[in-house]
Amino acid sequence: MSEKFLSLRERWTRFGQNNDLRGILEKFGILIGYILLVIVATILSPRFLSTQNMLNVIRQISIFGVLAIGQTFVILTGGIDLSVGSTLALVVVLIGGILPTSGVLVAILVGLLVGATVGAINGLGITFGNVQPFVMTLGMSGVARGLAFIYTGGMPIPVLDQTFLFIGNSYFLGIPLPAIIFVTLVIVAAFILRFTVFGRYVYSIGSNTEAARLSGINVNLNKILVHSFCGLMCAVAGILYASQLAVAPPIAGDGYELDSIAAVVVGGASMTGGEGGIFGTFLGAAIIGSLSNFLNLIGVSPFVQKLAKGLLIIAAVTIKARGRKS
Repeated sequence: MSEKFLSLRERWTRFGQNNDLRGILEKFGILIGYILLVIVATILSPRFLSTQNMLNVIRQISIFGVLAIGQTFVILTGGIDLSVGSTLALVVVLIGGILPTSGVLVAILVGLLVGATVGAINGLGITFGNVQPFVMTLGMSGVARGLAFIYTGGMPIPVLDQTFLFIGNSYFLGIPLPAIIFVTLVIVAAFILRFTVFGRYVYSIGSNTEAARLSGINVNLNKILVHSFCGLMCAVAGILYASQLAVAPPIAGDGYELDSIAAVVVGGASMTGGEGGIFGTFLGAAIIGSLSNFLNLIGVSPFVQKLAKGLLIIAAVTIKARGRKS
């Protein structure tokens, strides 16, 4: 019995010395945090865990969640994109304007092309123009938002095409189609990062740009591709936005920059690049969406919700920084 007791004590000591507990928390901390949030929310509001409410949550997070997928790629390379909300707005108003005369397919293709083009311009400015990502994307945010207001004259465009509205308001096997699109993109993006050469390049550039360049990676080309992909995700999010709300306003996506960055950071990514992943971003988006939904259910003011979201970002970054220092 005593030998067994000593063995257990030795194992516990070794467990602490090897930082196994810290490793578990680093690997599953986001999931544990989400489970705790669900437990607390369910206790305080029994409606929270209902099937209908859970489907509503994932439908609500589908738009900024898709933006967060593109933002993840950018942040993994050590950059940031502050133009995602404005790019979404530009895509939304163009789709709203083109739909009545050109049809659904042409409107969607134009939206995807415009989104990818805006992203590519960001990438070109950052790589060949040597403009800092923060400055380049902040400037592009103003350009895209300004174009959206010029195109519409500041007025929202109604979206009446029933075929297009089907995308954002239909269900498949009881699950909202926007949620299915979001989850599908999460799986595809995770596959790209984990199993493709491009994905390895993204992590390499974020970990050490100069080392990546010296190893033969075309850093400029891959950064342009990353920003183009981010712009493409903005376009997909714009399609979901316009089809869900049946309107194309130039103010669409206002504040979505914060939501997308928050999802990536809360999901465990490092703002310096090279660390993070898509499934972490998915959980980060779920945490933010569930928190907002829970606060709505218990009647908390939207202003307080913004405060809670800001504090969540600060807490996530602080915990990440302290963990790296340790």
